Amino acid sequence: MPPDPTLPATLSRLPDEHAMRVACSNCNLRELCMPLGLSTEQLRQIDQVVTTRRKVRRGGALFRNGEAFHSLFAIRTGFFKTCVGVEDGRDQVTGFQMAGEIIGLDGIVNDRHTCDAIALEDAEVCVMPFRQLGEISRQVDALQHHVHRIMSREIVREHGVMLLLGSMRAEERLAAFLLNLVQRLHARGFSASELVLRMTREEIGSYLGMKLETVSRTFSKFVDEGLLRVRHRHIRILNAQGLRDIVNERPCGNS
Repeated sequence: MPPDPTLPATLSRLPDEHAMRVACSNCNLRELCMPLGLSTEQLRQIDQVVTTRRKVRRGGALFRNGEAFHSLFAIRTGFFKTCVGVEDGRDQVTGFQMAGEIIGLDGIVNDRHTCDAIALEDAEVCVMPFRQLGEISRQVDALQHHVHRIMSREIVREHGVMLLLGSMRAEERLAAFLLNLVQRLHARGFSASELVLRMTREEIGSYLGMKLETVSRTFSKFVDEGLLRVRHRHIRILNAQGLRDIVNERPCGNS
């Protein structure tokens, strides 16, 4: 099948991609990435927009910084990281995205993506052409409101990252990161106390503004304090309240 000229070059040249018919109405992740309470007719309209899935192998790019923006992507399986290059040649991680979340919102402002989206494991996404999505949104109020909620959630997430980087100690940053990650996974039916990290400690450090050594030292501190059990990338949270106490802890100032 020839490449789709309406899709970014990165997607068109992926050797392992494939397109298949997809229906939101039959997807078990629908409640995570689509609004609730849609009628059969409204779901049929959305099904006409979300028509294909695409696979991205681990380490592959869903899109690259500077590529033309055409679509949003609902992650069906797998994990992604978004990152931007900095002057010294490193990649600065700006976020981690998982199944049921929407990726690609960065391209809306200037019709070009402003970051790279890299698969941390073999992944599959549903392709949602933005122009058609906008047309349907004008007909389905619930979908338009949902898109706005997703955009708002991204703004709130960015504010949260700014708070992490601006005012939290290393222990607070890592505790908040782990609690947020396990909460998001639990919403998808996974354990509320165990997770497998798809990202490296170096990538965690890049996202949290911490050196690799600081990330490793903080993990060890949490293990020593009985908060976590760590085996390679497998994490078991032994004391979730202890992690929450660290995040909520604030030093007492002088009055």
